[in-house]
Amino acid sequence: MRLILVGPPGAGKGTQAVHLAAHFGIPHISTGDIFRANIKGETELGKLAKSYMDAGNLVPDSVTNEMLKDRLTHSDAAHGFLLDGYPRNVGQAEFLADVLKEKLIELDAVLELAIPNEEIIKRLSGRRTCKNCGTTCHVIFDKPKVDGVCDNCGGELYQREDDKEEVIANRLEVYKVQTEPIIEFYRNLGLLKVISAVGEVSEISALAISTLE
Repeated sequence: MRLILVGPPGAGKGTQAVHLAAHFGIPHISTGDIFRANIKGETELGKLAKSYMDAGNLVPDSVTNEMLKDRLTHSDAAHGFLLDGYPRNVGQAEFLADVLKEKLIELDAVLELAIPNEEIIKRLSGRRTCKNCGTTCHVIFDKPKVDGVCDNCGGELYQREDDKEEVIANRLEVYKVQTEPIIEFYRNLGLLKVISAVGEVSEISALAISTLE
C-alpha cells in the first residue's frame, strides 16, 4: 500500500496514520519526523533546514522535497508507505509524482479525512495542556476531573496560543489556499478517496481500512 493522508488541521491525521500504518504493515512517514531525524543526525539537509528554522523562516520546498526523496530510499519503504503532511502543495505533489515515476512505482490512493470547520474549531479550541507535565485533555471530549487541573500531576491547565479560535481560523485559511488544491490534483488522477473524520477514532479507522481495501 502506497498511501497519502490529507485533511485539515484537527482532522486526526496523526492518529489515523498510526492505525493505518500498523494495519497495512507500512511505515508512517511524517514530515515532522523526517525533519527531526535529519536535524538530529546532522545531515547536510538537516543543517540546511535548521538554518532556515533558526532564522524563523519556512523551510523551502526544495529542501523538504530532497528529505522526502531520501526517506523513500530507506529499506522499510520498499514495499509501501503512508505519507502524512506531505505533499502540502501542488509543487510538492508534482515532485513526488516524478520521484515515484523514476522508481517505477505508483500511488495506490490518497485518503482525505473530511471534517467541517466548526467541528475542527470545537476540537482544537477545547484542548488544554498542562503547564507542568505537558499532558493534554479536552474541555468537552476528555474533561479533567477538576476544572483547570491536570489529572496526571495536578498542574495548571492552559490553552496554547495555537489552540485559540482566531489562530485556528488562520491555519484553516492557510490550508484552504495552500493544501486544498492538491485534493483536486489527486481527484483528477483518479486517486482520491474521501471519508468523514467525524466520530469515534475506531469507527473512522474501520471506515478508512474498508474504503482502502
